Amino acid sequence: MAVIVSTLLLFLLLVLGSGVWVGLSLMGTGVTMVSLFRDIPIDKLLPQYFFNVLTTSELVALPLFVIMGEFLFRTRLSRSLFNGLAPWMGFLPGRLLHINIVGCSIFAAISGSSAATTQVVGRISLTELLRRGYSRDIAIGSLAGAGTLGFLIPPSTVMIIYGVLAEESVLRLFTAGFLPGILLAILFMGMIVLRTSLKPDMIPESERQLRNVSMAKRFAALKELAPAVFLILLVLGSMYGGIATPSEAAAVGVFGAILVSAVQGGLSFGAFRDIALSSMQTCSMIGLIIVGATVLGNVTSFLGIASHMADYVASLELSPFMLILALTCIYLVLGCFLEGFSMIVTTLPVVLPLVTAAGFDKVWFGVFLVIVVELAQITPPVGFNLFVIQGVTGDGIGYITRVTIPFVAVMLAFIAFLATFPEFVMWLPTLLFG
Repeated sequence: MAVIVSTLLLFLLLVLGSGVWVGLSLMGTGVTMVSLFRDIPIDKLLPQYFFNVLTTSELVALPLFVIMGEFLFRTRLSRSLFNGLAPWMGFLPGRLLHINIVGCSIFAAISGSSAATTQVVGRISLTELLRRGYSRDIAIGSLAGAGTLGFLIPPSTVMIIYGVLAEESVLRLFTAGFLPGILLAILFMGMIVLRTSLKPDMIPESERQLRNVSMAKRFAALKELAPAVFLILLVLGSMYGGIATPSEAAAVGVFGAILVSAVQGGLSFGAFRDIALSSMQTCSMIGLIIVGATVLGNVTSFLGIASHMADYVASLELSPFMLILALTCIYLVLGCFLEGFSMIVTTLPVVLPLVTAAGFDKVWFGVFLVIVVELAQITPPVGFNLFVIQGVTGDGIGYITRVTIPFVAVMLAFIAFLATFPEFVMWLPTLLFG
């Protein structure tokens, strides 16, 4: 078995390192391993894998949420979020820096994408915060941390992928992400309060005094949040109101995004063409990776790798907490070389049997894995959110990584909390679904 595992890892690292697409790398590794170690007609099984995976009903929601995010990327939603939140954030310690956190939380509840959340909110909030004289370090660092909430707060594209691969209810996963997403956002805001209290000069002198904004003006500003609230109610309300499945709610969300784009003047023939092309490229890439991961996952089952790894970990007699600690360390290392989505599809076939054997619920592990993937989004050299922020600000990756470290520490502490109190994640889905 050691020879089989070593050959698999060596071949996979070789093809990934050579620049071959992730989906083709996973599929090629699976086909090669079967050819070397088993006499299985993999050429006849491949079409079946393609059909079974790509026709999964839960997967229909994924391209729809991608299209929805593309529409929203081309609207003035980010400007509306800033204008609507600014009068309400000004009385908090840290002042307008909290717009990064709250704005990302709201947009995360619409788009389901971490990169889209970071880019849409960052385009306006960073420009405005830096123009007003806020510390560049904490403005960029808080945006990098908060942008990852796009994967945790439902609807989440990563949770859809995990639900399909783990054969778990996507709606239960969405529900489980609510409370952790809200708490993590609050912890990010707490970090802003702590750092600005210790270093008041992070906030410009002109912003340190509490401005006397009347309640009338604050409530008047809420109209700027109307498009975002409309979309949240449309998507999440239709799901939890029992009106639509996650896939149907995604279709409703696309319709809402088109309406918002039309009202805000973001629709044109050129925009439709760009949205169609970008969505097609993204969905094709994701579909290929999912099929490749399915092939590799089935091959690991054929070869007995998953059961062997489960037996090996069981022989170590690790406590559940130590197992999660070990997996966290492994994923942190992987996150330096693979983007988060690839991490899930590459490791899930082997890791999921281990955590379920240790007594963890698949829904809980899905939330844990999403948070670890969020960490991968802000760890170099393949931290995708870091590249997004670099594109917005023009700063170097090293600098952006350094100012993000306090928010990485918050996420690590949060993972430890969830491992210690898993019932926090499971409370809401248990309450709603039993």
